[in-house]
Amino acid sequence: MATENISFNVLTHELVPEHYLLSEEEAQQILDKLKITKDQLPKIRKSDAAIKVLEHIYGPIEAGRVIKVVRKSSTAEEFTAYRLVTGS
Repeated sequence: MATENISFNVLTHELVPEHYLLSEEEAQQILDKLKITKDQLPKIRKSDAAIKVLEHIYGPIEAGRVIKVVRKSSTAEEFTAYRLVTGS
């Protein structure tokens, strides 16, 4: 697995939601659907532990990329949120 060099993969912890890097096309489709701009998304720092793990999977993640966060919920079953990667 590409994350074997990480001392602890936070994405495997049961309390951490799933994180996915969206392609530019996927991100634009989401922004169009929500009728918002990237600047209106909540932020996630490039130095966040989840982003560091994703970089081992996808390679370097630049500021301005969009991350999809999927939380499991007992009431809503699944909740999807999006975050804009910002500088460290």
